[in-house]
Amino acid sequence: MKDSRRRFPVEEYAERKRKVLAAMAQQQLDLLVITDPSSMCWLTGYDAWSFYVHQCVVLSSHGDLLWFGRGMDVAGAQITTDLPAGAMFVYPDECVQSVDAHPMQYLAEIVKEKSFASACIGVEMENYYFTARAYESLKQHLPDARFADATGLVNWQRAVKSPLEIEYMMIAGDLIEKVYAHVMDVVEPGMPKNHLVAEVLWVSTRGSEGAFGDYTSIAPLIGAGDEAAASHITWDGGPLERGTGIFLELAAAHKRYHCPCSRTLYLGEPEQKYRDIERIIADSIEQTLPLFKPGVTCGEVAGAFFDFLERHGHEKHHRCGYSIGLSYPPDWGERTMSLRRSDRTVLQENMTLHFMPAMWFDDWGFEMTESVRVTPEGGVCLANVPRQLLVK
Repeated sequence: MKDSRRRFPVEEYAERKRKVLAAMAQQQLDLLVITDPSSMCWLTGYDAWSFYVHQCVVLSSHGDLLWFGRGMDVAGAQITTDLPAGAMFVYPDECVQSVDAHPMQYLAEIVKEKSFASACIGVEMENYYFTARAYESLKQHLPDARFADATGLVNWQRAVKSPLEIEYMMIAGDLIEKVYAHVMDVVEPGMPKNHLVAEVLWVSTRGSEGAFGDYTSIAPLIGAGDEAAASHITWDGGPLERGTGIFLELAAAHKRYHCPCSRTLYLGEPEQKYRDIERIIADSIEQTLPLFKPGVTCGEVAGAFFDFLERHGHEKHHRCGYSIGLSYPPDWGERTMSLRRSDRTVLQENMTLHFMPAMWFDDWGFEMTESVRVTPEGGVCLANVPRQLLVK
């Protein structure tokens, strides 16, 4: 690994591997195929925009770790990981987006060479990056192996953040503060939406004081007027009009660690409905933040929030948060715990979640969200963006 690319000490990577091996032992896995690029990075440091093709890291119950990917990406593995050259394996480029050959048939041969042909192999069945064809190819070429669903096995080991991970997320929090301050400086009626997004991207990646801004795993989401009813809409070239409410679901990232933070902006004098929901959402956050402490379940946090909303005449039919940290597109969530009544996950100190008490109505929407760190004293926000309707 190049010194300039080292993001964590060797000891931290060793501890991460130890945690994954313990989880593998609990599930009686001999081999684990990790295709989630976030987990690949967390376990080895591997960082490149190569997740559009098949790639993985493979960990054996003996502790052996290897990287497997496209030949042209070996240099990226050499730069960003401490894996030796002998632990890096490639497949022919003819396999890339081919209907005739598949990379997993080559991984199967490596598995056989490592004497795991009849092993119990964990694969991430519910994952953006592991396809049905990849699974079928592995099964076809490893007929004596047993396959087990290891979805989320590594993701759950990532849930409690180390001090350095928290530091990176706090840097991302500082960057998102700068993004919103800049938005308020430059936004004005008539400004094309794409121009505002360009300003957001410039500030979020420019960074500050030696801390660079990384690309985020979700593009800036922006809904203006009646389009704010669409929770995941992106921008076009239309103008931002006076007398319009606009939700901004944004994040900043540093070394792949994210701090999402949403706010609602109003150009002109806000309609009363915006002020009414602003008060309810701001109060709900104040009431709920103290519950983000060890020993409380995700369901208890969510229940307190949903009960507060219902007492004030509103219902929300979606989860109100999820675990966050290191991530790659298309999602900055960790795909583990969710803030919903049915989730019995017990919070632990230094877990980090995006608490998202956003509301969408028939023809408008309102977002005011916080990235939260679990502490013994309750939730601590990773960014300090004014918790209010932003008016310009």
